Amino acid sequence: MFTVYTLAQAEQWDAIVRSFREYDTYWLSGYVKAFEIHGDGEPLLLYCESGGARGINVVMKRDVAADERFRDLIPAGQYFDLTTPYGYGGWIIEGGNASALFGEYEAWARRCTIISEFVRFHPMLGNHSACEDFYDVVRLGEVVHMDLSSPEDIWSNIISKNRNVIRKAVKNGVRIYNGRFPQIYEIFRTIYNGTMDKDDAEAYYYFEREFYRSVLEDLPLNAQVFYAEKDGVVIAASIILAANGRMNYHLSGSLREFSSLAPTNLLLYQAALWGCANGYRTLYLGGGVGSEEDSLFKFKRAFYKGELNRFHIGKRIFDRQRYDELTAMRPPTESGFFPKYRA
Repeated sequence: MFTVYTLAQAEQWDAIVRSFREYDTYWLSGYVKAFEIHGDGEPLLLYCESGGARGINVVMKRDVAADERFRDLIPAGQYFDLTTPYGYGGWIIEGGNASALFGEYEAWARRCTIISEFVRFHPMLGNHSACEDFYDVVRLGEVVHMDLSSPEDIWSNIISKNRNVIRKAVKNGVRIYNGRFPQIYEIFRTIYNGTMDKDDAEAYYYFEREFYRSVLEDLPLNAQVFYAEKDGVVIAASIILAANGRMNYHLSGSLREFSSLAPTNLLLYQAALWGCANGYRTLYLGGGVGSEEDSLFKFKRAFYKGELNRFHIGKRIFDRQRYDELTAMRPPTESGFFPKYRA
């Protein structure tokens, strides 16, 4: 049995997702809806039962002709590819041998003229391991999470220098709050866009008001803003996702002029304490830019002394002939980007 769910079937979609033991927010319909608004493609939940196994995969289906580099070169609605929504995804599989499940998946992809798929597997689920015979799985850098077993574990896993920074933030009058209401999402948007300006971010990483409205309204139980205030001014804020015992550090920004107060350090510590008090097991922080051990990675590493997980990606070509034809339409490139025709 192979079933494809769209956002028009959001209730069934989420019921299927929540029937799996190891799901996270990234698979929920409310999460991907915001990225459809952002222009990332058509969200689909793929569900398959075969050979004693069952699995789900969340994808964004993209029309290759909509890529500006193929405009007027190929007709619309002829070739498609799949990618993981912003964040993480990939197949979550339960039960027996998954080979028959992947056989049905490939047959569906070929029927629907899907050329390729790019996957960002969830480091906390380790769901890449069940997919290694079907995808070209690539091991990338280390990523950081916080263990929320107890307040004592949270504090003891933070390195001493970071503890001092957190104490200093408290001493300097930084206060942390959390909630979900329209005004805080608008404040977050302003702070986050300023951070993207500071980092010379690509246009993709700027989200419109409708995007944040969707996060507020379509993830009422799974997303909120943690924010730091100093003398009544919001100086840092982060959108935190939460589901099924897992918290995820999603989007974040801060005001540069208050960076010496380390508001984000205190924010993450307080978010971890909130998660512990509300039954969550982990707070996933992620890694560095491009999986590098850069300053961002070192900032996150200061919150956890324990063993780290690895980030994996997956690549799959369903139609090699069409893939090569599309690649040949582009100027030659040595980029390792996948799919190559979108490099």
